[in-house]
Amino acid sequence: MNKAVVESKQDEEWQPKIIAFLCNWCSYAGADLAGVSRIQYPPTIRVVRVPCSGRINPFFIIKSLIDGWDGVVVSGCHPGDCHYISGNLVARRRFAIVKELLDFIGIEPDRVHFMWASAAEGELFAVMIRKISELVKKLGPNKKFEKKW
Repeated sequence: MNKAVVESKQDEEWQPKIIAFLCNWCSYAGADLAGVSRIQYPPTIRVVRVPCSGRINPFFIIKSLIDGWDGVVVSGCHPGDCHYISGNLVARRRFAIVKELLDFIGIEPDRVHFMWASAAEGELFAVMIRKISELVKKLGPNKKFEKKW
């Protein structure tokens, strides 16, 4: 079989592995609503439930990429709705710095995303995850930290 044909088949079959750090109070509940409402989003996303998006250490994002995840999503409450008053605003400031750092070290910006989703926005959560998954799929597998012997 032609090498180009084999590579195109692998590209079609490949699905990005995405890890999502979701705020317990809003985003996780939104993901749960999407699930119980049977709203489809890619099954290759793995959810990590955190108390607040403001508790996400930037190292978690970088470590996820080092460990081979193709994409990372951090999602929290909408501004003004945080159960911890300003945790989501802290997360937004951290995220802006992390995006610049990742760009500096050569990681594609579309591998890492930040979004707001409330507990009532299951449909929005699913739509955003589908969009993010498509963006990451276009980038291909995360090989930046792949060890070459």
